[in-house]
Amino acid sequence: MYTPKSYREERLDVLHALMAAHPLGALVRMGEDGLCADHLPFEIAPPTPDAPFGTLRAHVARANPLWRSDGVDTMVIFQGPQAYITPAWYAEKDISGEEVPTFDYAVVHAHGRLRVMDERAWLLDFLQRLTNRHEAGQPQPWQVSDAPPAYIDKLLKAIVGIEIPLTRLEGKWKMEQKNSLRDRTRVARELSHDSMPDASRQLGAMIASSLSAAS
Repeated sequence: MYTPKSYREERLDVLHALMAAHPLGALVRMGEDGLCADHLPFEIAPPTPDAPFGTLRAHVARANPLWRSDGVDTMVIFQGPQAYITPAWYAEKDISGEEVPTFDYAVVHAHGRLRVMDERAWLLDFLQRLTNRHEAGQPQPWQVSDAPPAYIDKLLKAIVGIEIPLTRLEGKWKMEQKNSLRDRTRVARELSHDSMPDASRQLGAMIASSLSAAS
C-alpha cells in the first residue's frame, strides 16, 4: 500500500482499535484462479511471541475452499471511516480556486499466514466470544446456549475456524495532514455535523482528535 510518511499509522493500539471497531475484513489470498477475497467478521487477539502484531480469528463455511489454504500468505483489509471532501471546505478555493475534491479515510492491512482450526472446542469458544461481543448492545443479548444443543452441534460441523498470526500491520490514516490547521479544523467541523452520515462523523471525530493530540 502506498503510504506517504505523514499518513503512516504505526501505533499498535490504534491499529487494533480500528480493526475491532470495523471487524468485517476482506481476506485476500492467491487461489487456483488468481487473487481471491473473502469478507469475514474477525476477532483481533493481543500480541504474543508467535504473533507480535496480534492474531486474527474467524470462521468460514466448510464448503468454502478458503480453509484448504492452510499455510498460505494472506492479507486482510480493514476499512475504517471514509468520506468525500469538497474543495469548498478549503480556504484556497476562494482565493485562487486551486483546490480539487479528495477522499479522507483510515485503513489497516494485516499480513500473516493462514492457520486452520478445526477442533470443536476451539470453534465453540470462538463463536461464544464473537456472539457475546456483538450482542452486548442488545436489550436482551442472545447467547449460543439459547439455541438447541443438537442444532449448534450441527452448525459446528458445517464450519471451520481460521487463525492468522500477524507478522506485519500497515496503517494509513489520510486525514488532511498536508493541509493547514485552519483547513483541517474546518474539515473536521463540517464532517461532524449531525446531518452527515455516521462514517463522516466518525472521520471528523478522528481528525479532531488528531488535532488535539498535535496541540
